[in-house]
Amino acid sequence: MKNDATIRIDIVKAPSSKIKSVDFENLTFGNTFTDHMMVCDYENGEWQQPKIRPYGPIELEPSAKVFHYGQAVFEGMKAFRDNDDTIWMFRPEENFNRINKSSKRLAIPEFPKEYFFKSLEALLKLDKDWIKKGFGNSLYIRPFVIATEPGVSASPGKNYKFMIICSPAQSYYTGEVRVKFSEEFSRAADGGVGFAKAAGNYGAQFYPTNLAKEEGFQQIIWTDANSHEFLEEAGTMNIFFRVNDKLLTAPISDRILDGITRKSLIAMADVYDIPVEVRKISVKEIVEAAKDGSLKEIFGAGTAAVINPINGFGYKGEKYELPKLTESYASFLKDKLMKIQYNLAEDPFGWRYEVKE
Repeated sequence: MKNDATIRIDIVKAPSSKIKSVDFENLTFGNTFTDHMMVCDYENGEWQQPKIRPYGPIELEPSAKVFHYGQAVFEGMKAFRDNDDTIWMFRPEENFNRINKSSKRLAIPEFPKEYFFKSLEALLKLDKDWIKKGFGNSLYIRPFVIATEPGVSASPGKNYKFMIICSPAQSYYTGEVRVKFSEEFSRAADGGVGFAKAAGNYGAQFYPTNLAKEEGFQQIIWTDANSHEFLEEAGTMNIFFRVNDKLLTAPISDRILDGITRKSLIAMADVYDIPVEVRKISVKEIVEAAKDGSLKEIFGAGTAAVINPINGFGYKGEKYELPKLTESYASFLKDKLMKIQYNLAEDPFGWRYEVKE
């Protein structure tokens, strides 16, 4: 492995930028992409030189194993620009570690740390104009890796492509969200790949989520595969419940993603003396709390939205509305976390990562 000082990124700049054609005041999340992308190929048993190229299509054979056996994992990260034009990332080493953890579970070779950080920083510097100032504005970063070896034999690929693409984003708002507690479908099972950011995990969610939407819900809170008695995750986010003044969240496992926002919120809650219990949470417990008025909040936590408040839920044909709070844990924690991300507050945790010019 080359050390950081000897790594060279092969950069080909786009002949012109499309940034002037983008309406940054009206962005649809994940639909607009910057001028460049990073590509690194795995061939002959090792990762080759990282390259930065103009954003555009890639060519794959129809028999590429990613299409047939789903060898694909990804990450979600963000970059922020503060009022002094400094660019920051939020806990990027956690994302790096997690994509390699996901890769290992799908028999994909792990990506070198030096390649990841050097190529990512080079990409952000090249497309820095796409990172806009303003609380809520950010650049969403999508690293992913796919199996590219042609062949339909049921075996891991020998060739892979690690890529990073970037998309400008605004403050994420989805309107009022109501969820359905899953009674039949499960996101993941013991011993499976639920802890990994495997592409197939998310594709498998679409059908039951569509069914929930037909009933008037926007998302699903998944229950355990064995009994459907315990609440685990909400759609693509970790989930928190506030019962009286205590926050509850499920423990991570081989079924539940080790969310970076989740673990950050738990750490922040401790600093601000908000009691948190990390334990199994039963459907029965939350339904009873909703009935007796002790259930104050439910919110999802993830990179895209940071925190997404939930207004109500449905279970076994019954619908439950949550109270509208003027001072919620969700809004308090979201504000504190985002101020760290945008360098508007002290970072006692050491989470900010500066992208130096």
